[in-house]
Amino acid sequence: MSFQEALKKSKEVLEAGGLILYPTDTLWGIGCDASNPEAVAKIYALKKRVDAKGLICLVAHVAMLERHVKMVPEAAYDIIDLSTKPTTIIYDEPRGVAKNLIGPDDSLGIRVASDKFCQYLTQNLKRPLVSTSANLAGAPSPKNFQEISPEILKGVDYIVPLEPENNNNSPSTIIKLSNSGLVKVIRP
Repeated sequence: MSFQEALKKSKEVLEAGGLILYPTDTLWGIGCDASNPEAVAKIYALKKRVDAKGLICLVAHVAMLERHVKMVPEAAYDIIDLSTKPTTIIYDEPRGVAKNLIGPDDSLGIRVASDKFCQYLTQNLKRPLVSTSANLAGAPSPKNFQEISPEILKGVDYIVPLEPENNNNSPSTIIKLSNSGLVKVIRP
């Protein structure tokens, strides 16, 4: 299957409220349309994860990020530009996403995707894409496709048949940037 065919099929599944399993700029991820609360609930159920523990989203570029966060702190632009590995930033006051994605402190982790497939998909979808590791809650994150559990494979509506662009095999760095100026490294 070609890149374009995988992109088209992924978009169709996401628009129908389905879940996809796809390669990201970090690990294999489970994704859905971040604006669809029913689809988000399906991810929590599949992972057997409580929805108080947030999921992150991918956006295609900084302009999309700015549409989904009330205020992007200045430091975020430097972090995005200067990071040498995928970095998720937790922002205050997200908007335009499902309420069950937003943390109890009114925050959401968002990463500007560096992977071409993820960038094209979020751009074509015109909405953020949920991106959470392809494992059950409490289980280790799979380092490659072969380590993904059968339960996850059976629980998604579409498996993107593409190889990861880069075999990073590790989760993103996570930094919380609050509107008050507080900076906290959650996961180096």
